[in-house]
Amino acid sequence: MSLPAVLSKTPLHALHLELGAKMVPFAGYEMPVNYPGGIIAEHKHCRESAALFDVSHMGQVRLSGDHAAAALETLMPVDVASLTVGKQRYGFFTNASGGILDDLMITRREHDLLLIVNAACKAADITHLITNIGHRCTVQPLPDRALLALQGPKAVDALRRLNPEVATLTFMTGKSLPLAGADCYVTRSGYTGEDGFEISVPAADAEALARSLLAMSEVRPVGLGARDTLRLEAGLCLYGHDINDKTTPVEAGLTWAIQKVRRAGGARHGGYPGAAVIDAQLATGPSNKRVGLLGLERLPVREGAVLVDALGHKLGHVTSGTLAPSVNQPIAMAYLASNHALPHHEVFAEVRGKRQPMRVAPTPFVPHRYVRG
Repeated sequence: MSLPAVLSKTPLHALHLELGAKMVPFAGYEMPVNYPGGIIAEHKHCRESAALFDVSHMGQVRLSGDHAAAALETLMPVDVASLTVGKQRYGFFTNASGGILDDLMITRREHDLLLIVNAACKAADITHLITNIGHRCTVQPLPDRALLALQGPKAVDALRRLNPEVATLTFMTGKSLPLAGADCYVTRSGYTGEDGFEISVPAADAEALARSLLAMSEVRPVGLGARDTLRLEAGLCLYGHDINDKTTPVEAGLTWAIQKVRRAGGARHGGYPGAAVIDAQLATGPSNKRVGLLGLERLPVREGAVLVDALGHKLGHVTSGTLAPSVNQPIAMAYLASNHALPHHEVFAEVRGKRQPMRVAPTPFVPHRYVRG
């Protein structure tokens, strides 16, 4: 019998225990799912004030060299080359069938590109980068850096006390800034739909920075439980659930992240894995689409629930679902046959032998409150 794998710990592990966190295994790490106040209170605090998340389990990777941007474009249908210094962009690696290997954030810095990749995918992503473009640029994992996310309408009020310059950033921009004596790279971005920041900080300085923020009246620690309900209300995909290596960006409704220059007729069209499949779906539409669903009754509908029509014919399946604290009704993301993925169309989710009515709804379920330039 094999022994269970030893879970990794983030630099804030001891602080989570001190704060009374309930710790759970997640993507190979021991992570806080919630603190004593509970998930709903943490969710509401993020929507109303400022929430501090430990996301140090995520992978940070530095790409450097004159050809780093061009090399990265051979792995994704995203315009990396036109990113100017301090600008950030969402992207995804694709495979030969157009499926998504991982989604990530890309920031152009003065001398390199900083990638933030998903925890469960980071080892595979680093191998993918080294194998395919390691001869064209330097691929450097950054395991000695932690990642904190400060999210919510009062995040800027809190963070500007450590450095007023953070207030000059706008959504999807970043800058190297000292915070609480640490050399940080700060982007104005996040995974909650709220205004906020993600802070790459040396691992050795992470706890001191977290304590500086938690000492402020607006800021409370928030765990993975509320992070999931917040991102679902914001209509943001979770890799391995709403998107995976079998779903294409077109099916997933992520075509906004494929810039015109990388599409058919564009100056740098194609040249990435699965380009023919993605181009064909862009031209004719996919057979299945990711949609938002609102539950018409109170029972939450969870991942894996089968979706059917009134006659019981299968139409698709739910990929994420919860009883949404801010919406106060069940919400879900799902894949539906395209001819049923229509606004206000009603379908039924099979939950414990009963059919729960749900209505196709636009996402986000809660308006985004990003601070744009």
